[in-house]
Amino acid sequence: MKKMLAAVLAAASCASIAQAQQVQAPQSPVPAAAQPSPAFTLDQAVLAAGGAAPSSAAATAAIEAAQAGRTVAGLRPNPVAQGQVENIVGSGPYRGLRSAETTFGVAIPIELGGKRSARVAVASAQMSRAELQAAIVAADIRVQVTQLYVEAVASERRLITARDQARIAAEVLRGAGVRVQAGRASPLEEQRADVARINADANVERLIRLAEAARTNLSRRIGRPIDGTLDVGLLDRLPASTFGPMAPAQTAGTLALAAADADLAIADAGIRLARANRVPDINVGPALRRLEATNDTAAVFSISIPIPVFNNGRAAIAQATAERTRAEAVRRVTALDVEQAITDAQAEAANAATTARAAAGPALAAAQEAARIARIGYREGKFGQLDLLDAERTLAETRIAAIEALANYQNARARLERLTAPAPTSNSGGTDR
Repeated sequence: MKKMLAAVLAAASCASIAQAQQVQAPQSPVPAAAQPSPAFTLDQAVLAAGGAAPSSAAATAAIEAAQAGRTVAGLRPNPVAQGQVENIVGSGPYRGLRSAETTFGVAIPIELGGKRSARVAVASAQMSRAELQAAIVAADIRVQVTQLYVEAVASERRLITARDQARIAAEVLRGAGVRVQAGRASPLEEQRADVARINADANVERLIRLAEAARTNLSRRIGRPIDGTLDVGLLDRLPASTFGPMAPAQTAGTLALAAADADLAIADAGIRLARANRVPDINVGPALRRLEATNDTAAVFSISIPIPVFNNGRAAIAQATAERTRAEAVRRVTALDVEQAITDAQAEAANAATTARAAAGPALAAAQEAARIARIGYREGKFGQLDLLDAERTLAETRIAAIEALANYQNARARLERLTAPAPTSNSGGTDR
């Protein structure tokens, strides 16, 4: 056992020195020949998911609805056709239709107070918000697809590790059988090796199902089957080792803050519209009147203005002002939440990178070297079976821990990119005056 411990310590020391001399990205456990080219990359998966996601279709429909709403907001009110017949079915000279006066005309509403431009301003702000929501949906889709893609790649890595451990367990079982037949070990040693081999095979079956489920979930999300291989090297892409304080969180221009600003712009436009609606409109009615008694025709001109007695628009202004106050408060809260979320995500990504770099670097190298030494020593009779099984178990756990650490970093990086994703430049036009 002391020899085994010395071998492990020596392997760990050598791996640490090598890691200090040069930091390299860990290599994929899949041989290069087993990776057909080209692989189905993460960007291709995100692109396919964007066209298949129902949320993307909903966001596109929302933009189209906002564009139509802006068109509707810029339309003027329709004129009203009017008809009127006077002095009929009375008494004396007004009996029947002898003295009828028939009037036909139109009533043309004339909007005052800038109502049309105020409506267009509200609709334009809503269209900008819809465009931002589409960008938010696209960013969310990228995060979701990234997580599914990383899980699919990690599942394949776990399966490769499990198959390797099953192969090693079968070799250990064969070696134990040879030792037992040669009288160099008890049958109990062969039984222990057989149990380890059975557990390793069962683990392979379990991870096969999980890998198939992960790939199925990814295929379902992108809306198409995945025929080729995945980009298994994605997990190995780690940033260069950096130390020192983190950069301050920059929330300006992020999607979340831009959405809050858009909501505030809608509220500002709503106040303007409420104030414009306080100004009464004018209805102008040119018409022609025909007098039945003389068979003459005369022009008629009418004008009407509503009297704001019961609804003078103050309540609407108060409501719009309160909505603006709420939007401004939500914007301040959003700025604080985004700053905190970015800071936490930066720390999470940096810590995940550090953990992944250590787990996939010196720790994994030490475990591999210890297992190699244990196998050689077991074949030569220098180490016992328990030492070998312990080294193999440590190697398997270290490889799984490295895969989990690499996957955690990729997910943390995706979440950080989602929080810091820039808002698109709005293409919507200005308000009509």
